[in-house]
Amino acid sequence: MNTHLPLPGAAAADRNRGIDALRGMSILFVVAHHLAIRIPLTKTALADFLPTWFLKGLIYNGAESVAIFFVISGFLIARRSLERWGDLGALSAPQFYLQRASRILPTLLLVVALLSVLHLAGVPSYVIDKPSQSLGGAIFAALGFHVNWYEGTTGYLPGGWNVMWSLAVEEVFYLAFPLVCLTLGKVRWMFVAVLAALVLSMPFVRMALHDAGGGIWYEEAYLPGMSAIALGVLAAMLATRIAASPRWLASALCALGGVGLCAVFFAGTPLWKAIGEYNVWLLIGSAASLILGLHWQAAAAAPWRLRGLGWLRSCGRLSYEIYLFHMFVVFALVAVFRSGGFDMRWGFLWYVPALVLAWLLGLAVARGFSQPCERWLRRRFGNAVMQPFVAQTAPG
Repeated sequence: MNTHLPLPGAAAADRNRGIDALRGMSILFVVAHHLAIRIPLTKTALADFLPTWFLKGLIYNGAESVAIFFVISGFLIARRSLERWGDLGALSAPQFYLQRASRILPTLLLVVALLSVLHLAGVPSYVIDKPSQSLGGAIFAALGFHVNWYEGTTGYLPGGWNVMWSLAVEEVFYLAFPLVCLTLGKVRWMFVAVLAALVLSMPFVRMALHDAGGGIWYEEAYLPGMSAIALGVLAAMLATRIAASPRWLASALCALGGVGLCAVFFAGTPLWKAIGEYNVWLLIGSAASLILGLHWQAAAAAPWRLRGLGWLRSCGRLSYEIYLFHMFVVFALVAVFRSGGFDMRWGFLWYVPALVLAWLLGLAVARGFSQPCERWLRRRFGNAVMQPFVAQTAPG
């Protein structure tokens, strides 16, 4: 019996290229959103010949892209867990936590250390200067997965810290996931009911948060994010139960998902006027539809060849590193733009360098730090977490 956990690149051949591309698209929308807050495309020369609704769709869908990330994360984690253990009720909590910790913690510790040094050095855009905040409080919030809670009670942190709010949502879900699986996983209908209740609650929770004053909690609360992750888990359970689908159905799901996401991104105002908070169901439902279609399409006898999207897929594979480190690129470029007195009308020219540099920085962090750390941690502690399993399954 192999007592080692799979290494980071072990399943590279099994990666779904379409889902990687979707994740890559989402991270690029996030980078563009954070650059656009400081260099809006709507104030550049592009606004002379491109409609405002189109430009806003390109740059102001960061939160929607994070919701897509949540659905993808729920799908991938649940699908890999089902492949590894066969049933979520048989999930090994120690192995699951080691996999998550080895992937998340080294890079998180690195970015927290860098942000702390920049704060102590007094570098603009990195200094935590609100009276109710402190460096110690930000570090504790980042490592304790409650940056969203900390910001909800004290105000926004500088951008490099702020992006960790979504990590807080995701990791709290994953801390609870093995416990819920082991408690309810054997009773499938109850497990599905809990996940479905989370999904169905999403617009109503957002309404309640809006009525309570909106603000940071409206954007960063735990439950809406967990609802999106829960839908991803449900999609993975369906994908495992139905190993393959007709090619036409996979194509239809991809088309429906793509149309739905385009509607949310580029027709957000009319949608909001028509259905209000219920548009989040369209957002996460479209993401789940597209993910399922891509999953089943990859299992078809003649899968699509997504040519010309290699860099986008690479962005998807590096999405965690790009997400945590892209604000270093944004702040640096914006500082050069402002100090150099560049014309805002030509601000659109800064977007491609920002996306390329964010990708390069993510690639450097992944290859030079996070992937070696992940491999070492899994090799170092893999046998330890497998010992109870080996003892229980040994003959006699």
